Amino acid sequence: MGKGGSLSEGVLRKILLSYAYVGIWIFLSFTVIVFNKYILDRKLYGWPYPITLTLIHMSFCSALAFLLINVLRLVDPVSMSRQLFLTSVVPIGALYSLSLWLSNSAYIYLSVSFIQMLKALMPVAVYSIGVALRKDAFNPRTMLNMLSISFGVAVAAYGEAKFDAWGVTLQLGALVFEATRLVMIQILLTSKGINLNPITSLYYVAPCCFVFLLVPWVLVEYPILRDNSSFHLDFWVFGANAFCAFALNLAVFLLVGKTSALTMNVAGVVKDWLLIAFSWSIIKDTVTPINLFGYGLAFLGVGYYNYLKLQALKAKEAQKKAAPEGNDEEAGRLLEERKLEGTGEKRASQT
Repeated sequence: MGKGGSLSEGVLRKILLSYAYVGIWIFLSFTVIVFNKYILDRKLYGWPYPITLTLIHMSFCSALAFLLINVLRLVDPVSMSRQLFLTSVVPIGALYSLSLWLSNSAYIYLSVSFIQMLKALMPVAVYSIGVALRKDAFNPRTMLNMLSISFGVAVAAYGEAKFDAWGVTLQLGALVFEATRLVMIQILLTSKGINLNPITSLYYVAPCCFVFLLVPWVLVEYPILRDNSSFHLDFWVFGANAFCAFALNLAVFLLVGKTSALTMNVAGVVKDWLLIAFSWSIIKDTVTPINLFGYGLAFLGVGYYNYLKLQALKAKEAQKKAAPEGNDEEAGRLLEERKLEGTGEKRASQT
């Protein structure tokens, strides 16, 4: 009885910790998205400088990642040569900088609820780019599912009360760059046995993003900020915003490491619906029945896609267990696929 009680306590503790990790991730992801919208929207805080905001995020995250890895030594570093850094990490950093720039810019023109609906296209972008780069094999059933997701998002866009073509273009561009980044991580890093968690990823990628974003910042936003006499950087607002962005990456690190890809996918769905409800009830964004109908169709398609991916991962893991031992590289690749399945949003999420 005592042994059984002890086992039950251990299981209960594990379940409670899993719910805690999920709750923290949902809260931080929710907070970062709403916080970015608040800062960038001209009708709210009124500070429409997405490149500057992203630069603040990247400098803050670079500094904290350096502190965690090199000073506090709470996260193990990854051994990486200069050639690997230049040929693999730098291109990924360039894609990430473009994704963050465009996604943050979209908050100026689109509502939070509509942006979440457009993000349902992420599996479509990842699969299409994976097929184009020969990372994934073409499957007619999967492509049909991708078309159903696209149709649902198109219906949601048709029902959008405040449709802005430029904002949609920015968000779709961000999705394309982010999807390309995820595929290139598998091609340039995972295939070479390099697995980066969200903290080590920030350690290597965030400084690259900062450097890449300096060029458009100098050309686009710096002249405006220089000539704007009312410009004032509120340390508390932007410091809190940057800290939330870094904390979100830390939450991803905990969630992916302590739970599973399926848990994160389900948590992402809950977060998306909460954001839509918040956008409608608190921010007073208009959400039409056609919006919800279209997003519902896309949601079903995304759910089916995640189900198929999960089944494929289970089949590969079962095959791996049945096969002779010794193929450690394949095992590492499967683990990284599970992590990428969990962090495909977000991505971000952090945007």
